Amino acid sequence: MKISTDKKKIEELLSRGVEEIIEKDQFVKELKDGKQLRIKLGIDPTSPNIHIGRSIPLFKLRDFQELGHKIILIIGDFTGVIGDTSDKESERPMMAENQVKQNMKNYVEQAGKIIDIEKCEVHYNSEWLTKLGYYEIGEQADVFSLNGFISRENIKKRLDEGRRVSLRELLYPLMQGYDSVAIKADVEIGGTDQRFNLLAGRELQRHYGQKPQNIITNPLIEGLDGRKMSSSWGNTINLLDSAGEMYGKIMSLKDELITKYFILATRVSLDKIEEYEKEIGTGGNPRDYKMKLAFEIVKIYHGEKKAKEAAGEFERVFTKKELPDDIIAVLLTEGSYDIIDLLLKTALVKSKSEARRLVLERAVKIDGVMIEDPQAKIEIISGLVIQVGKRRFARIKAK
Repeated sequence: MKISTDKKKIEELLSRGVEEIIEKDQFVKELKDGKQLRIKLGIDPTSPNIHIGRSIPLFKLRDFQELGHKIILIIGDFTGVIGDTSDKESERPMMAENQVKQNMKNYVEQAGKIIDIEKCEVHYNSEWLTKLGYYEIGEQADVFSLNGFISRENIKKRLDEGRRVSLRELLYPLMQGYDSVAIKADVEIGGTDQRFNLLAGRELQRHYGQKPQNIITNPLIEGLDGRKMSSSWGNTINLLDSAGEMYGKIMSLKDELITKYFILATRVSLDKIEEYEKEIGTGGNPRDYKMKLAFEIVKIYHGEKKAKEAAGEFERVFTKKELPDDIIAVLLTEGSYDIIDLLLKTALVKSKSEARRLVLERAVKIDGVMIEDPQAKIEIISGLVIQVGKRRFARIKAK
């Protein structure tokens, strides 16, 4: 495939969704010279879902792919077991191998919603990491100092507070770094929290006689609660969310995240995004632009038709206060139920503690009436509608 050296596309490649570029001058020269580069991204399957935070480097992979470069997606089936604590304030426990295998079942399919999998190299890092023995691991470990590892902000904080840091955690950067050696990466993409691990790849490539990879770090994105998007916090918008759920989640984001999401999680032109930003700043209703954002993101993962349907459903349910079309029906025996048990039986909550919390947060309604007492008794009749939060509904069929 011919490599594009289009100046405007290269400039956007190097700026949109980019926090830092290491060895930028050399990197820019290679892009302008039309050299085909091998671009690497690794994702550990710590959850069954790839979330929109991961779409940022995936979009960057696609940008490279569209210029004609070779992209390599590494599914960390081995590193996922070991666990990376780059973004954690406590030790991440080792994950069972069967859990990792279960999690990664649909990873390639999910990534394929953004990149062209047919033109992508896909690897699982157990291919090479399971073959390493103590000698090779010792040789790699000799490249790094303990001081370098413990100076990392989150590790230093844990040590200063007297909390445990396992030796296993010290090995993770070696493994991610060796991935770059195994596939001879020219460029690696990763979040700002991955900087140490990305640099480890450069050091190991240098050790094995390869040219050190260039590095692109991307900014992290906030989730539904304003904290960094993370599967462990449950504040994610997932690529496999239904069109309606995805649309609703985006509409619940804070207004100040609209521009950031447009830039990082879509490929709407930067000129158009700048236009939106100016309109919001001069009195435009943020809700209108959030609806545009939700439509664009849902369109990426579900197509234009589903995006239009999700927009219409949101307008009907949340603006006109009507019930959704796809409300679930739950068959229950007539009688009196504790509100907590009722929520569990309808599967609108996962646990009694969640049910109690939602009642106390005034997030539960029965036929439009808010329930505030977690000990409330509810008399079941056919047609009763239960609502939890803004997006969960069930209609009772009594027997």
